[in-house]
Amino acid sequence: MGNWVENEGLSIFVVLVWLGLNVFLFWWYYLVYDVPPKFFYTRVLLGRALALARAPAACLNFNCMLILLPVCRNLLSFLRGSSACCSTRIRRQLDRNLTFHKMVAWMIALHTAIHTIAHLFNVEWSVQARVEEKGTLAAALSGLGDKPKESYVNFFRQTIANPVGGLYVAFTYLAGITGVVITLALILIITSSTKTIRRSYFEVFWYTHHLFVIFFIGLVIHGAGRIVRGQTAESLAEHNPEICYKNFSHWGKSEACPIPQFSGNPPMTWKWVVGPMFLYLCERLVRFWRSQQKVVITKVVIHPFKTIELQMMKKGFKMEVGQYIFVKCPAVSKLEWHPFTLTSAPEEDYFSIHVRIVGDWTEGLFNACGCDKQEFQEAWKLPKIAVDGPFGTASEDVFSYETVMLVGAGIGVTPFASVLKSVWYKYCHDATNLKLKKIYFYWLCRDTHAFEWFADLLQSLEAQMQERNNAEFLSYNIYLTGWDETQATHFVVHHEEEKDVITGLKQKTLYGRPNWENEFKTIAGKHPGSRIGVFLCGPEGLADTLNKQSISNSEADPRGVHFIFNKENF
Repeated sequence: MGNWVENEGLSIFVVLVWLGLNVFLFWWYYLVYDVPPKFFYTRVLLGRALALARAPAACLNFNCMLILLPVCRNLLSFLRGSSACCSTRIRRQLDRNLTFHKMVAWMIALHTAIHTIAHLFNVEWSVQARVEEKGTLAAALSGLGDKPKESYVNFFRQTIANPVGGLYVAFTYLAGITGVVITLALILIITSSTKTIRRSYFEVFWYTHHLFVIFFIGLVIHGAGRIVRGQTAESLAEHNPEICYKNFSHWGKSEACPIPQFSGNPPMTWKWVVGPMFLYLCERLVRFWRSQQKVVITKVVIHPFKTIELQMMKKGFKMEVGQYIFVKCPAVSKLEWHPFTLTSAPEEDYFSIHVRIVGDWTEGLFNACGCDKQEFQEAWKLPKIAVDGPFGTASEDVFSYETVMLVGAGIGVTPFASVLKSVWYKYCHDATNLKLKKIYFYWLCRDTHAFEWFADLLQSLEAQMQERNNAEFLSYNIYLTGWDETQATHFVVHHEEEKDVITGLKQKTLYGRPNWENEFKTIAGKHPGSRIGVFLCGPEGLADTLNKQSISNSEADPRGVHFIFNKENF
């Protein structure tokens, strides 16, 4: 358990606190509506469904307060960069912002389902009570408010039987209309957020996710109709419901049991969400301000494997290794922003991204930059680009370890391009203050074309390390995972040559996939008593494997070796 906590940072603590608060709020508000005499007569009409509707409503308020905070990227970057308020462990938790965002979203979906189902019963019973024959307590309570100087407890004032009465509530009452709208918005947001939709139809995900604006507007005004009503404090002082309910036919005829008076609960949701909504509004204003700053594309490089490199300049732009930016190209889409890891180093006088052409937007950017044409593209013909960022990621912490494992899969190598470039620049100038002493670099790709745009950097770094008599500083392993047997045979024939026939590096390209258990055990044996950072930019399956290996190969003894797993999330 200790190792698990070590690798997850504070996540296990945060998750337990978050779950505990959800359980507490549900239990507390369930008792608030299920026990006190204030809602005695409301419970006569609605039964247990009253408390079962109100308890998840409180949890919805709490989680809707949280849902926007993990996507306030500028706030998180500010906190992450502030050493005064963020230790390494807290920064690692901030790196899991999107994971927490998704967890909160699923909790919202769960409580929405409970809240909605409970209210379906509440509406049915409220409508039924209005058309019920007189002579019952429910009918007497539903009739309150029909006469002067009476206040009602049953919000449904018409005498329309179900199912028409229920539909009337859903589409004519404020609570009903907003409930339908925000539920539909939530369903669209969640269903369009699946991995398949995000990867194959990003535009669908992007546009439907902005239904959150409608969701929050509906959420804030949902309770304005005050349909949940309880007995007033003044009425409770004169009318004890636990005694008077037996003589409901004599209400108002004796001083002991005057006609009870009721009032609706005031809206509370806005108190929960106004703070995060204000922070998110400030976030969007900052993003808008940044998007208006001029960005100049200084160079476009076409790499193999359907990849282009954009080198850009922007006044006042400052970055750290492994950070990412959001990019908008109005010529392709005036609304869409897409995240890309920076592949340049902080020491360079420009910043760059590598874009793999995998969808409509990237294809549009490819064409807008003139990459589909054979002739040279004039600089003034290049499209306008808007940039928001940079934003911090786990890779920023690479230089806080003495030993690191960098693992990239396919285009996922991009954050480590920035890291390795920065290392190269530091060694070119002065590396005496560099805490990082050893890098184990792993790159997994399906075919050889992906290596071509990155091999030059590795060759430069390899030569630099040899000149400084520190060739052991960088150990890199490049794996081809998509070769067939014929290609593998050709690979073996050339294995004894001085340089690799694919990359031109002294380190030979390997065939297949790494044996991660052996790799971790070997590294642990070479660095006893160390904290080793494991950084991944790659698929979830590989993340699970590396996380498990980090846990299983970390020692229980605090003085032993510990692998600290970090994954890129944006």
